[in-house]
Amino acid sequence: MLFNTLDFLIFLPIVLGIIAIFHYRKFQHIFLIFASLFFLYYTDNYLVTLLIFTILLHFYIGRAIFNANSLRRKKALFVVGLAGSLGLLGFFKYSDFSITQFNILGNIFDLGSEISLLNLALPIGISFYTFQSLSYIIDIYRGSLTPTKSLKEYALFVAFFPPLVAGPILRASHFLPQLKEKLEKSNGSERLKLFIIKNADLKFGISLMAIGFFKKMFFADNISPLVNNIFSNPIGMESFSIILGAIAFGVQIYCDFSGYSDIAIGAAAILGFKIPLNFNKPFFATSPSDYWTRWHISLSTWVRDYLYYPLVFKHRRSNIMVFSCLLASMLVMGLWHGASWNFIIWGGLHGIFLAVFTVLRKKYGKSTESFFKTKFGKIFSIVVTQYLIFFTFIAFRIQNFDHMWYAMQKYILLDFNTSQTIEIIKNNEFPILLLILFTILHYISYKKGNLPELISKLKLRYWILFLFCVVLPISLFYVGSAQEFIYFQF
Repeated sequence: MLFNTLDFLIFLPIVLGIIAIFHYRKFQHIFLIFASLFFLYYTDNYLVTLLIFTILLHFYIGRAIFNANSLRRKKALFVVGLAGSLGLLGFFKYSDFSITQFNILGNIFDLGSEISLLNLALPIGISFYTFQSLSYIIDIYRGSLTPTKSLKEYALFVAFFPPLVAGPILRASHFLPQLKEKLEKSNGSERLKLFIIKNADLKFGISLMAIGFFKKMFFADNISPLVNNIFSNPIGMESFSIILGAIAFGVQIYCDFSGYSDIAIGAAAILGFKIPLNFNKPFFATSPSDYWTRWHISLSTWVRDYLYYPLVFKHRRSNIMVFSCLLASMLVMGLWHGASWNFIIWGGLHGIFLAVFTVLRKKYGKSTESFFKTKFGKIFSIVVTQYLIFFTFIAFRIQNFDHMWYAMQKYILLDFNTSQTIEIIKNNEFPILLLILFTILHYISYKKGNLPELISKLKLRYWILFLFCVVLPISLFYVGSAQEFIYFQF
């Protein structure tokens, strides 16, 4: 179910209305689970069974790992849990990619007949709920988390509909405690949380959702034609056209994905859940590592905590090992996005940038610290960082290798021609205007800090005016049909 459809605008008020009417704790929790499963079933049909399987597998495996009386048994159960969910993810997401690569090798070495593709449908959200549930059993295996005793609490954690399809990726240690409330008169005992929709939560949630819809339906969807115009076939394009396309796609995917995150976090906030921020002004990042503390934060911290740190822990004093572990982590992150070489290249580029930056910071960090603290130094670091980031967006956007290679060359080796770029700008005046408007609003948001919080605290008449100012341009410049969120394909 797309957020930006009438279906969701009917679904959400019904869910909130039922929650507001029926103040019975167990009913509210069970109802939210079934509402979440229906949310996925509405779009993914029978593939919702994969989510149910993941819930059951990791709930019982997590409990078994915790109760295991030997390290050997604990490891065996942990491997079963990993293999079960990663096996599903690998089968549905990477089978055809693997078969294609095998067939290519077969043609090179003349191995004979090709293997037919399976043409499997990609289950929506499987990458997100797989990583979410994996963190649960990993934390239990490490001894940093006690498993929940209630299947319905764990099911709600994995299936909770706002972040289910495209994140943010939740952590059990953060979400599960929010399902319980302490009873002071009962010696600190806990019971299921009673969901009460409070005015402050409702106002904040609607404000954040409005910003999310504005990002997606006003900015991302209307910038998309410019990006398609440039990258559908970039061969023959000028350098400045390629750079314009990279910038436009960077803004498009940011507005698209952070817009989804805002809607998800806002919808959860109305129900009283606090979901961590997933984006934090990434276009003001001052280094590759700073960028990954601002972009898709839930995924980058997941990879950091569950892959990079374990890999690098024993070898953190070796530059070569740090370099290798960063590269390996980012390659996995690239592969997580999709079964395609362009995502692997995208991840590899980020891995190289992170590794080089880490090594340089180790060697020259103290001697350059004073420069980067100056205003000019900060601006310089932002410009260089964003130049590299937008370069990687070319690999993310273009799957055809010849097209990608041409665009990357033009991005780096400038030809200084402008006639074609001027023509593109003339033919895409509205998307260009949106890029300028986005830059202004993004800067204001950067300077003001938590803009949704400030908006939600406005007096009612000003708050309604804000909503009107969001809805009006969306209505006027609606592209005519609900455009799928980019991260639905992951």
